[in-house]
Amino acid sequence: MPEMVKGIVTHIQRFSVHDGPGIRTLVFMKGCYLRCQWCDNPETINHSAEVGLVKAHCNKCGKCPGACPEQAITLDAEGIPVIDSQRCNNCAKCVAVCLPEALILYGREMTVEEVFQEVKQDEIFYEKSGGVTASGGEPLRQATFVKALFERCREAGIHTALETCGFAPAGALEQVLPVLQYCLFDLKHMNPDVHRAYTGQPNDVILDNARKVVESGVTVLFRSPLIPGINDSQENIKATASFLKELQGDKACFELMPYHRLGKAKYEALRRPYPLEELKSPEPDYAESIRQAYQDLGIHCTISK
Repeated sequence: MPEMVKGIVTHIQRFSVHDGPGIRTLVFMKGCYLRCQWCDNPETINHSAEVGLVKAHCNKCGKCPGACPEQAITLDAEGIPVIDSQRCNNCAKCVAVCLPEALILYGREMTVEEVFQEVKQDEIFYEKSGGVTASGGEPLRQATFVKALFERCREAGIHTALETCGFAPAGALEQVLPVLQYCLFDLKHMNPDVHRAYTGQPNDVILDNARKVVESGVTVLFRSPLIPGINDSQENIKATASFLKELQGDKACFELMPYHRLGKAKYEALRRPYPLEELKSPEPDYAESIRQAYQDLGIHCTISK
């Protein structure tokens, strides 16, 4: 039965107004094909569940080492847990004894019906405009789950939206398109070599899937993170604008998402180095100048809030 299909979900966020039309409930799926250096959701990159540690929440109770069957946790001189990533198997037994929730399990297996019931709690807010948005990570990495969830939502009259980087097998996209009503499609960089350097993959699959979404007739908003010194050159702006015009003509529109460092704490929780340590967020005036550059090329461009 479709409602019994299972997926790995990191969390469900309610009352979002920036991830599709109206008030949205976001379902963050775990796993992504890309390794973007500016990713602000590192907990969604790997497909399997992971244990993280938010040191600021730790009350130094000392219970977690004894709860770990793999002896992967020790305490430092201040009594803060230190997790050996090589020994940790993410069983989450330490999470179960951590009352202040300093230890967090990123990712849990849920059925479509379990997720749908959480989404349905917000149904009253969807009546005029809103619905569910599958995000991530890359939700198309769990296309069978997303398709089943969207089928369940469509049966209940709940609007469906997808946030995607576009890097996924064509078959995954084709599974979801028939039950998709709105797509937020990210374009990172138009140069395949630069794209590979900063995301780990070229962009040919992404551009092909962008064409497929537009050809399907699904409403789509193309977006891009604005990363200073990486994808803000005039060359990339012109190439992006040209591609958008090719796909959407005079109706071409685009949204810029200025780079920020809000995800840095999650890298620390997962014991990973922050890739762009020296990079600063673009100033509002600079972001506006990039927006105007797209406008001058005939692209209706906005800046996300």
